[in-house]
Amino acid sequence: MVIIIFKENLIFKEKEIPRIILGFAPFTGENYFGHRSRLYHLDLEINSENVAKIINKSKELGIKSINLINHSNLIKSYQKSGNDEKLVIIGTIGKSDIDYVNPNYEKAKKVDWEKDIKVLENLNSEIMLVDEFITDSYDWDLLKDILTKIKEKGSLAGLITAYPFKTTKKLINSPILDLFDFYMIPVNKLGYMMDTKSFMKEKRNKLSKLINQLDKKIIINKILACGIQQPEEAFNFLKTLDYVDMVAIGIASKQEAEKDFKLLKEI
Repeated sequence: MVIIIFKENLIFKEKEIPRIILGFAPFTGENYFGHRSRLYHLDLEINSENVAKIINKSKELGIKSINLINHSNLIKSYQKSGNDEKLVIIGTIGKSDIDYVNPNYEKAKKVDWEKDIKVLENLNSEIMLVDEFITDSYDWDLLKDILTKIKEKGSLAGLITAYPFKTTKKLINSPILDLFDFYMIPVNKLGYMMDTKSFMKEKRNKLSKLINQLDKKIIINKILACGIQQPEEAFNFLKTLDYVDMVAIGIASKQEAEKDFKLLKEI
């Protein structure tokens, strides 16, 4: 069993980076939550006060990092949260309203990513990650431009993928391999929202070999399978992974924060 001490920061290139990240997905009502997306839209996406309360509660529980995108209400929520302690910002750039089932990569690539970089730069984002629908287009020239721009701004650069198997294979032999340090991938015990029909021992070992071959700092997202899996089981599974450096958890209420973050910090 792999033991990750989430209470200790990751030290990378002379920067201290918290290992637990407060995710943004419930705050922006991402459509993959199904019927809950509408509830999250009403309770969170258009209600900055509620989101600010969750951010503050997370800080009370020792969370020191948040994943932000260029979303007006989300940024307003972050700015409304207490100023007693600044969170380390992990920014996602190039976020667009793309259908996860039938993604339009050409549309995704047209997003104003330069504006996103500027917004996140003004918020002193330590790390900027390129959204999965740009990463998974495999437009190496575009990705090179974006990653280079991120690094020029003094931030650490990374990629997000929706396809941990397919995209990782391509990245290992890609011309951009040396341009990024962080890699966010969806992983959960059920294989939900991953590019695999099953995720049992053989597939888990295969992914582990691919990720370790890539040799980047790995951020896991969707560990709760978008709320399908109970936190206890999800986090116990997280312990078994030998490639995890950080984890992003989406939280929809102060009660969820209390339960999930306490459990996560105990592993």
